[in-house]
Amino acid sequence: MRIGEYAPGGNEDCERPRHPVAGSTMPPAQLPHPDPYQAEIEVLLKLGIGKPTVAKAAQSARHHGTTVEQELLASGLIDPDSYYAALARGLTLPFLSAIDASLVTDDIALDTQLVEIKTVRLNYASKSMFAIVPEARKLAALAQAFERRPDIADRMLVTTPSALRAAIWQSGSERRLRQSISTLFDKGARFSARIVLSGKQGFLAGAGLCALGFAIASSALTLTIIHAAISVLYMAAILVRACALFCRHRPTAHPIAPHRLPVYTVLVAAYKEAGIASQLVDALKRLNWPASKLDIKLVCEADDHDTIAAFRAQNLGPQFEIVAVPAAHPRTKPKALNYALAGARGEFVAIYDAEDRPHPDQLRAAYAQFLAGPSDVACLQAPLVVSNGSASWISAAFALEYAALFRMLLPMLARYRLPLPLGGTSNHLRLSDLRSCGGWDPYNVTEDADLGMRLHRLGYRSGVISCPTYEDAPTTFRIWLNQRTRWFKGWLQTWLVMMRAPVALVREMGIGGFIVFQLLIGGMLISSLAHPWLIALLLTTATYIMLGLPSLGSSDGALFVLDIANMLASYGLFLLLGTTAMLRDEKRRMGRVWAYIPLYWLMISAAAWRAVLELPLKPFFWDKTPHLPSDTAHKLHNR
Repeated sequence: MRIGEYAPGGNEDCERPRHPVAGSTMPPAQLPHPDPYQAEIEVLLKLGIGKPTVAKAAQSARHHGTTVEQELLASGLIDPDSYYAALARGLTLPFLSAIDASLVTDDIALDTQLVEIKTVRLNYASKSMFAIVPEARKLAALAQAFERRPDIADRMLVTTPSALRAAIWQSGSERRLRQSISTLFDKGARFSARIVLSGKQGFLAGAGLCALGFAIASSALTLTIIHAAISVLYMAAILVRACALFCRHRPTAHPIAPHRLPVYTVLVAAYKEAGIASQLVDALKRLNWPASKLDIKLVCEADDHDTIAAFRAQNLGPQFEIVAVPAAHPRTKPKALNYALAGARGEFVAIYDAEDRPHPDQLRAAYAQFLAGPSDVACLQAPLVVSNGSASWISAAFALEYAALFRMLLPMLARYRLPLPLGGTSNHLRLSDLRSCGGWDPYNVTEDADLGMRLHRLGYRSGVISCPTYEDAPTTFRIWLNQRTRWFKGWLQTWLVMMRAPVALVREMGIGGFIVFQLLIGGMLISSLAHPWLIALLLTTATYIMLGLPSLGSSDGALFVLDIANMLASYGLFLLLGTTAMLRDEKRRMGRVWAYIPLYWLMISAAAWRAVLELPLKPFFWDKTPHLPSDTAHKLHNR
């Protein structure tokens, strides 16, 4: 809708509140309350916007606790350029639909204008001007102020919120880029993975390897001790996951009145994702949250022209904003998220990946859980559900793994307020808590696990919700291996960062949290790296036993029994946890995936060893996982 010229005397048929005549005997208690929206409605009607459109927007404004203007703009029924040009004519001020970023002087205080647009100074050669974004409800007061001070009005011009934000983003890009990369390291270097191995850790690692080599060379008993230690740790890590079978926890949602909903920021880091731009935008448009209170930022690399063009080709509503991150190393997702965080307008932040299809009610479920839960809960994790489990045996095994993690293990950890290794997407966070803990580590390539552990160290807790996010798993070995190698590399980074000061870590996390961290992260790394070795030992020992060399009562025989138990438990628990959590339709799509579980574990070991070798050479390299539009129906039926 294009808006007509502002006509101060127009629309005489507009309804106005009736006031009692002089001398009325109406008791004060019965005096009608003035409609707080009436002045704004009158301005909008004078702009030529139809009565039905304004009335519907006013109803939404009362419902959501916003302004009529916000609802009109969020609806997409009016053109922002036309609307603000009409406001400019009403104020007899010039209008600019685009602003040259070179006219804006960068300052750290400038970021406040990304959150709440008001005014920005433009430095022309002849004089300074101020670009403003006027509000309809304040238009009359603004006009009166300009009438009293025409000298001020001479230095004003009107623009749109998107034009002003675009200029501010560009003007402060270099400063924000530096901040997104260095803030965590500068303010809390002990939390940063920028230094892969600290000097103390390097010395201890070198000394330990030398001592280990000497011990192995001097005594065969050393290998038996190492074997026993690894087998016991392997079993302990399995037992932690087994507890999830007996501690099932289903979070409950609480109804929330629509007018109580705050602004919610959604951040989506998208790199080389032009092919799924349409799917992503459609999924985000289905979110059951008022568009006037949504702040969706599509975070792209500035030199990824295809993805940016693909997003611009979509019918993006006013709730969407494309944020272009200047190219710089490290080129990681957490760095891009940090950059966009400067303009986050919401009280809460949700993180999604470009291939995600979140449940429409997920934001409401998260907000309800934040209100109902303890105040120290800074993050909520939604479950990730693989919707293409039938595409290949790899995606089927991946689906089992995700079901066990997000619907069994994480709810158990949340119930007992233990550290949560977050997933890389569908995290919901309080913005203030996220900023206070330093945001994401731009040097950690598995930023989700790092953030979950860091939140726990700093006294925050994480929880879970039940509304899922659907996504597709890798279907080929090469894509799966690249993705899993990056995950293992990030888990190694996280473990090394956390273990720089073990005594302090115990004090910060508590004994229980420290043990769970070691078994979840350290145990997973050790078990994945040791799996092929244990299989080889198992086969060797079995051969010896068949030849009658060691007896089952010997130390080798006892370790043989423990290794068998570890193998059977790891494979069996992998299958049992996953199928216990799955819906009926998901189980039906699995087929005979159980036959491939031993091979899948060997693939996991290959990824872990590849990560160990890659960490010292390419610690911050982010191997991009390619995505295609989903052709899988993701509405899974209940049990």
